[in-house]
Amino acid sequence: MAPSHLHKFGGSSLADADCYRRVAHILLTHGHSDDLVVVSAAGKTTNFLYKLLELTDSNQLWQEELQVLISYQQNLIEQLLSSDTARDLRERLSTDKAQLISLLGLEVRNTYEVNQLVSFGERWSARLLAALLREQGVAASHVDATSLLVADEGAVPQIRKEESRSRIQACLVNHANERLVITGFICANEVGDTLLLGRNGSDFSATLIAALAGIERCTIWTDVEGVFNADPNKINDATLLSSLSLEEADRLARLGSPVLHSRTLQPLFDADVSLAVRSSYASHTDFTLIAPQSSSASAPVVTNLPQVVLISLKLSGSADELLNELSNQGVTPLANWKQGQDALSLAYTHELAEQAMSLLTGLSDSFAVQQVKVSEDYGLVALVSSGANLYRRSFARLLSRGTLPVYQDRLSLVTLVPRKAVNLLTQKVHRRCAGPRKRIGVVLLGTGNIGQAWVDLFRRSVKQLNSELEASVELLGLLSSRKALISDEGIDVDNWQQAFEQNAQPWGYPALFEQLGALKCDELVALDISASAGLTLHYPEFFARGIHMVSANKLAGSGPLAFYRDLKRQLGFRRLFWRYNASCGAGLPVQHALNDLHNSGDRVEAIGGIFSGTLCWLFEQYDGSKPFGELVLEAKGLGITEPDPRDDLSGRDMQRKLLILAREIGLELELEDIELDSLVPDNLAQVSLDEFLGRIDELDQPLAEALDEAKAEGKVIRYVAQLDQQDGKLKARVALELVATDHPYANLTPGDNVFVIRSAFYQNNPLIIRGPGAGREVTAAAVQSDLAHICRDLLQEQ
Repeated sequence: MAPSHLHKFGGSSLADADCYRRVAHILLTHGHSDDLVVVSAAGKTTNFLYKLLELTDSNQLWQEELQVLISYQQNLIEQLLSSDTARDLRERLSTDKAQLISLLGLEVRNTYEVNQLVSFGERWSARLLAALLREQGVAASHVDATSLLVADEGAVPQIRKEESRSRIQACLVNHANERLVITGFICANEVGDTLLLGRNGSDFSATLIAALAGIERCTIWTDVEGVFNADPNKINDATLLSSLSLEEADRLARLGSPVLHSRTLQPLFDADVSLAVRSSYASHTDFTLIAPQSSSASAPVVTNLPQVVLISLKLSGSADELLNELSNQGVTPLANWKQGQDALSLAYTHELAEQAMSLLTGLSDSFAVQQVKVSEDYGLVALVSSGANLYRRSFARLLSRGTLPVYQDRLSLVTLVPRKAVNLLTQKVHRRCAGPRKRIGVVLLGTGNIGQAWVDLFRRSVKQLNSELEASVELLGLLSSRKALISDEGIDVDNWQQAFEQNAQPWGYPALFEQLGALKCDELVALDISASAGLTLHYPEFFARGIHMVSANKLAGSGPLAFYRDLKRQLGFRRLFWRYNASCGAGLPVQHALNDLHNSGDRVEAIGGIFSGTLCWLFEQYDGSKPFGELVLEAKGLGITEPDPRDDLSGRDMQRKLLILAREIGLELELEDIELDSLVPDNLAQVSLDEFLGRIDELDQPLAEALDEAKAEGKVIRYVAQLDQQDGKLKARVALELVATDHPYANLTPGDNVFVIRSAFYQNNPLIIRGPGAGREVTAAAVQSDLAHICRDLLQEQ
C-alpha cells in the first residue's frame, strides 16, 4: 500500500537548528510512519556552492569560504545530534569536504562534476534530518534521489516515468513503515551521473515523486501560510485562499505567483494528488489546498510581473496558427493581442523571450513575419479565477491610457502597463476585484407608507444591486418617530416588520449616533423618508460623522439659506454625498436634467410647473360642475390630499420645491423670496381642522370667479410655481394662473407633475418633464435611485 503523504521542506524551513527541530515536530505531529520527505539544501547552501564555483573560475581564493560552509554544517550537526550520531555525520562531512576540495581544485570540470558539487546541500539536509528523526525514536533513512529518478538529458532533464516509478515502488517495499528523507533538486541519467532539475527543482521533485508513488497528498512546507489572493508583501489586506483548482494554480504560476511554479504543478495533472502549501513556521494555521478536482477558487487572485518582454510583429499568415505553433514548441505567451488582421503582440517572461525570438525567426518564412519590435518597458498585471469573466468589466474600468486592452482567456484577465504603474494598478485591481467586498450600511429614517414601499423595493432589487456594484449593501437600521432597531448583523428584509415590533427600542439622538458609530461597515447611508423638521436639524451631525444622506424630506433643501450653505460646505470637507431627488418630483429626473444642462454648458433661465399631484388632480377635475370645496372633500376621501388639506392648498409645499430647484441651479434664495398666493383664506389658515372642513365652502366663490374669468378668455386655471430670470431680474411666485388650453400645464393626467425648463439651449421649445410626481412607489423608487448613485460614487476609484 502506497504512503498517503509526502512532505517537502525548502531551504528557509531548514535554515538553522531550530528550524530542523520544528520540521521534526511537524513530521511527528502531522504525519504517519511511512511518510515520504523531500528536502532542499539548508538555508543558502546552494547559493554558497555556486559562489565557490565562481571564485575558482575567476582564480580567487575559495578555501576560506568553503570552511565557512563546512562550519555551518558542523554547527547544525553539533546542535541537533548526540555525540555518537554527531561523530558519524562529522566523519561523513569530512569526507565530503575532501571531495569538494578535489572538485574545486580541478582546472576543468565537466557538467556532471559541477552537478555533483552543487547538490551536496540536498544530501547534507537529507542525511541530517533522517538522523535527527532516528534520535527521536522514529525509523528513518535518507535516500539519494539519483537512485530513484532516471532522466534523459536535455536543456531540462526529461524524467523516464515508468523506470522511475519502478525504482520508487521498489524502494518503498524495502523501507516499509519507515520515513524516507529524499534529496530534492537532483536526478540521474541512465549511468548514474547527477543531473539537476533546475530552478525550483526540489518542489518539482516532491510533486513528481508523489505522483509516481501514488501518494494522495503532497504538502510543500515553506515560509508563507499558502497562496494569498495577492502578494501579502505588497498588499496589506491580502487574504489566504483556502482552496484553488489545479488549472487556476497553474495559470497563476505562469503569471507570476511568488509561491507557485508551473513546473511543480505539471506532475499533478496526470495523478490524483492534492497539493497543500503550508507554513513550517506556523503549522497550526490555515493553508491552501490545490485539488485536481476543485472547480474554482474561493476568490479571484491578483498577481503581477514587474517587467515583461513585449514582442510586436506584422504577419501575413494566420495569427491563430502561429500561436498554436508557439504553444506546441513550449513557448506559449503569457498573453497576446491581435490588432487588425496583420498585427500581433506577445508578452513573455525574460526567461522565455529569447527562445520565442529564436522560434519566430525560424517561422518567419512560413508566416511572413516581419517588422518585429521588442519592448521591455512594460510590466504585467493579471487576475486569475475560473470566473474571470465576472470581473472583466471592473478590471477594464481601471485601465487608463498607456495600458494594453484586457486579454482574457478562460482563467485570467491580463494587461500590460508601464513598469512604474504596475504596483498601483495591482493595488487597484485587488481592491476592486479581489479585496474584501465593501460593506455599505443603510439606515431607514421613517417607516411609514413610503418607508414600507422602499423596503419592499430594496428587498426585490438588492441582489442585483450588489451584483452590479460588487459590494454588499445591507439594511442595518430602521427608525420610526418613537423606536429604533439597529443591527450590525443586518435586518432581514423579508421579516423586518416583525423584527421591528419585537426588538425596536425607544431612541434619542446621542444614543442613536453612538449606535451608528459602532456599526462595522465601510460606509453608512441614511435615508430620510420622514417629514420631520427635528431630524433635518441633525443633518450636520450626520455629516460630521461621515454618514451620507438621501432625502425625500424637503425641509433641509428648503431650510434657511445659512443652514443650507453649511450643509453644502460640510460636503466639501470629506468624500460625502447628499442626494435629494425624491424631495421634488418624486421619481421624475428633474434634478438630473438640471445638472445635465449645467454640465453641458447651458444656462437655465426659467423653471415652472405644477409640483403637486393633489393640486393637479383638483384643477384637472374642477370644471364648475361641483363646488371647489366639495371637490376637496372628495379628494380627501380618496386619500389624495394630506390629512389636513390645507397642507396642499396653502401652496407651501410647491414653494419649498421651487426653492430646492432654484438652489440647485445656483440661486441663493430664502423661502420668503418666493411670493406665495395661498388658496386658503387668511381667516381659515389658523382654525382647527374640523372648523376648516366645516367652512370649506368659503373657498368656492373665489375659485368660481377665477374659473369664469378663465373660461371667458378660453383658458383654464392651474396652480403654478414659476421662477424666471430676465434682464438680471428674478421673479419667483407660486399662485393661481390662467393658462391656455394648449399649454403644458393644461390637459395633464390627474395627479401628474409637470416641470417646464427654459434655458439658453431650450428657448422657444422648452424642456418638459412630466409624470407621476407623488405616490409611495415612485417616491420609494427615487430614494432607491439616489441610494444606488451614492453607492456607485463611493465605489469609484479616487
